[in-house]
Amino acid sequence: MQSTKIRLYDLAGAENNRRFSPNCWRVRLALLHKGLPFETVPWRFTEKETIAFSGQGKVPVIVDREQVVYDSWAIAQYLEENYPKYPSLFGGEVGKSLSRFTTDWVEAVLNPEILRLIITDIYSHLHEKDKDYFRQTREKAFGATLEVISADREQRVVTFRNSLTPMRRTLQHQSFLAGQTPAWADYVVFGSFQWARSVSPFPLLVGDDPIFSWRERMLDTFDGDARKVLAYE
Repeated sequence: MQSTKIRLYDLAGAENNRRFSPNCWRVRLALLHKGLPFETVPWRFTEKETIAFSGQGKVPVIVDREQVVYDSWAIAQYLEENYPKYPSLFGGEVGKSLSRFTTDWVEAVLNPEILRLIITDIYSHLHEKDKDYFRQTREKAFGATLEVISADREQRVVTFRNSLTPMRRTLQHQSFLAGQTPAWADYVVFGSFQWARSVSPFPLLVGDDPIFSWRERMLDTFDGDARKVLAYE
């Protein structure tokens, strides 16, 4: 029986309650799915020393009693393996393999496109001590200023919405990507849309889109947990 709360180090903006990491959101939802007690610790990009015990410098990081795990996929596997009597995140080995594919698609395709659309909004919601770090690292990675990166977002968002057609078709047949109830595949994709919702008023989806309706259902899960943080509608 789990009695000690798991500790989740979770990326925060200027306000402690503005949690905007897509990777942290998927872990948070996985913990809720498992029904495991946990607490979150707000963390900023420049607070590397706070998580130095993990041997690396990024969140999410969880501490479960004496066990330290980082990287969202590694955390999901850890939770599944160490809490097998709790609701499954994957629904078996086939589901785990498909969840791995979904995670890779999100990280290689979905997140880079969303980042280009919301990067200036992220910057505006950062704690002051993170702003120089964020600007320098992202502008180096893109080879352009934040403002240039997102300058064409009104045009890019149309292409972005069109790229979601496979997901849209799936959601025309079932309530969630994992079927009739959500699981890791939903959490990993929703984490990316919640990332955008947490920092940006720029609409990635339109109201009559099945993906918008799915996002609303995801916001209602776990007693509306994802609605309770600072975010845009």
